[in-house]
Amino acid sequence: MEVKKKPEEEENELVSELKRQLENEHLTPVEKLRLLNDGLNNALNSAAVHVNSGELARLKSQLYLSGVLIHCIHVLSLHPSSLWGDLSAAATLAHLTSSCCVGVEPGPHSETFHRLFLPSVVDALLSLAAQLVNRAENVSLFRKVMDSVGWLLAAHTHLTEKVLSSIHYEQIQVCDDVNVSLLCVQMWIQTCTANSDFLSGLSDDSILLLLNEAIGQLALSSDSTVGGASVRLILLMASQLGRCLRPLLLSFRGLDSLLHKDWRGRGFDRGIDQLIALIQSEKNVVSQSQGSSEHVRAACVIQAAWRSYKTRRRVKSLNRAVSVLQRKYRARRKEQQQQKEAQLWEEELKYQVCVRRQQARRRFHQKQRQLLQLLPADQVQTYLQECENRAAVVIQSFWRGFRERRHYSSTQRHMLRRERAVRTLQRGVRRFLQKRRAAKVPPLPPFWIGQKGLTDSRRAELNRQVDEYIATHQSFRVSPEECSCLHEEVQLLLLSVLQTGAQQRMEEQRVEALLAHVHTQLELLRDAPPLSVVTETDADTFLSPSGPVAARARDAHNAILQASRLPWWRMLGDTDAGHVNPLGSTHVPELEEELGGLYIGGTVADKKQTQVDEVKL
Repeated sequence: MEVKKKPEEEENELVSELKRQLENEHLTPVEKLRLLNDGLNNALNSAAVHVNSGELARLKSQLYLSGVLIHCIHVLSLHPSSLWGDLSAAATLAHLTSSCCVGVEPGPHSETFHRLFLPSVVDALLSLAAQLVNRAENVSLFRKVMDSVGWLLAAHTHLTEKVLSSIHYEQIQVCDDVNVSLLCVQMWIQTCTANSDFLSGLSDDSILLLLNEAIGQLALSSDSTVGGASVRLILLMASQLGRCLRPLLLSFRGLDSLLHKDWRGRGFDRGIDQLIALIQSEKNVVSQSQGSSEHVRAACVIQAAWRSYKTRRRVKSLNRAVSVLQRKYRARRKEQQQQKEAQLWEEELKYQVCVRRQQARRRFHQKQRQLLQLLPADQVQTYLQECENRAAVVIQSFWRGFRERRHYSSTQRHMLRRERAVRTLQRGVRRFLQKRRAAKVPPLPPFWIGQKGLTDSRRAELNRQVDEYIATHQSFRVSPEECSCLHEEVQLLLLSVLQTGAQQRMEEQRVEALLAHVHTQLELLRDAPPLSVVTETDADTFLSPSGPVAARARDAHNAILQASRLPWWRMLGDTDAGHVNPLGSTHVPELEEELGGLYIGGTVADKKQTQVDEVKL
């Protein structure tokens, strides 16, 4: 039979499990946000089911003391980009956090809870609301966050000054959106309505700041809903504070004239009349106390009208400048306050850390002393020696792990650098080999009708295929006679092109022959003896053409002999009219380089050169 657990045990288990899950360092902000929403919702629902109202307060206190609410503050303080835009879940977490802060019984930690923790909660909620201001699609989420702030203010009145002087609330006030201004005013109205003692617990400075915000909305906004809400807020403050508010209203000179000229006929004239009557009655009391002279009263009316006119014109013309000055001043003042609060919070955290460390150290030493007392006297030294060895092993393992990780990281960097160098070298070698292979590939021969290897039988076969294609695919637009004429014209053009190409080749051959002849004559002149030792035989050699012919024949014979000594694989060259070239067309430049630019016989070029020499001689 299972024993039913008590509500306190179930709540303790829920809070412990939630705290254990939040202490996981691998959680992302989004996962932590969802975990907090689910955990707080389940815990609050389980506590709300019980009839005893003290269970809910006990659960909230345990959430604060365990540090779960501090995790909520950290998550709400993050930027929306780190939450992947899940602003709906953030608004839900803000609502749950404000609910957990209402009705908490911190006990001995009451001063820390009210002085440090609650201001940090308000600052996180206002920071989230300020981030939702410029997003038009998040008006409902902004309303939800502001309702959470109002609920927190209704339970903890001393946070009002913190809200009104917050830099995030100033960013919200600067926004020109009508919905944002209306929601801010409605938040104060709901707060004052929910707690009738809210305004009575505020200081004069806080009441003046709240009144300044309501009148500022009347002076800057032109929307009727915002104006009506501001008037309702002032009347609500007047009904709760009584005569304490009237002297503060007189500090805003020209308010009655502003209400009468700018806000009449907007649908809330009754409230405007009540507010003007309240201001006028206080003015009458003040004027009667100062004197009942008609001249003094008239002067006051004229001065009030003139000053209100000047104030309205100055506000309209310098609205932006005044807002900038106020924003800078409040930002500087709030920055100083935040620095002080951060310093206090840091000191408090340092103190708590030191205390917890001392307590843990004390518990550890007490446990060790108890264990030593249980051991026999002859085993104490052995136990201490074993503890020292175990500690030495732990220290050595940590040190060796650190050293190996550092060595491994340096080795990895060296290996990556070496692999990068190897890849670079391989890339360069492959590119070089690819270029070499592409250079060795022989060029493709030109594919045209007069190319080498087209025989008469092949030409007749091609003509037959052309005639069959023409007979099969007859054209209905061109007659056969026109096709034959066009074919003849094409053949004539082709013949002219071929003849022109043959003439160009003959001209190129002639130029090459002349160059070869000149080259031979230059070689003979370079090898000729000087004129001082020349003989008649040498002179006849230069005057007779037989000498150059014999020299060229000798060089050609020597070249053929050298080619015959080459390996068999270098003899696999091109053929020309049944005659095998012993040198091969690809090795001619190499032999010319080896023989010093001499004439190589046995090729097509030397036949052309021989013909030219015969003509010249």
